[in-house]
Amino acid sequence: MRTSIRIATATVTAASLGLLLTACGGGEKGGDKGKDAPKASASATSAAPDAKALSAAELEKLIVGQADLKGYQVEQAKAADLAKPGDIVTDKAACLPLAEAMSSIAIGNAPASARRVAVETPKTEKGATGAPDGVLDALGAPATAVTLGSHDGGGAQTALASLKTAGTECAGGFTATVGSEKTKITKVAPETVSVGEEAIAFTVTTDMEGAPWTSKVVAFRQGNTLASFFVYSLVGKVDALPKTVIDAQAAKLG
Repeated sequence: MRTSIRIATATVTAASLGLLLTACGGGEKGGDKGKDAPKASASATSAAPDAKALSAAELEKLIVGQADLKGYQVEQAKAADLAKPGDIVTDKAACLPLAEAMSSIAIGNAPASARRVAVETPKTEKGATGAPDGVLDALGAPATAVTLGSHDGGGAQTALASLKTAGTECAGGFTATVGSEKTKITKVAPETVSVGEEAIAFTVTTDMEGAPWTSKVVAFRQGNTLASFFVYSLVGKVDALPKTVIDAQAAKLG
């Protein structure tokens, strides 16, 4: 199987596969407890013109963790698995924010960011497919890459506006390139979402070796912090927005 929807899943596949193995075994990862970490004040995220971006350490306290998402396995993706700003080139400049959101990159050159991957655990030890330990069900479970980016002044509003523009100008598709690998997005369709001070969501269809893969992109702003979510499944189809993950993240941002 191809490793990724190139830009789309390459950045989160390694982490989600590790989570699937843990989920099917019924254990919990110990690297991201979440519960005992002191919570940064959400009031620090102000959209005032003189607002200062939160630090990476502050965002680490605000991003969702294992304790915030019961029924999920949550992990911090390894730096080696993640794309960096500047790694991605799009054939239409306006589409870059969408490609960044799909690659777990904080949109708009955020000075600081934090990232997690959450995968819903199988409901039963034997999945609906009959596979032991629900392995096939787990492989079909949506994985959600969560990214927090904090901006100075009105940077978060500008970043979200650029994503809205991408949704309009790139509705008919675009091509994104990382190194020598190209990804063809064929359609970007709007979704309805209401969260935070302002929000936007899309269903994205990608050409995966001739077959359509659907995924979801969601972003919302709270003060000068922008939360973005990229949702995909290893079987190539995502039907719904990750409401549980979005609501948990919104609650932490306050």
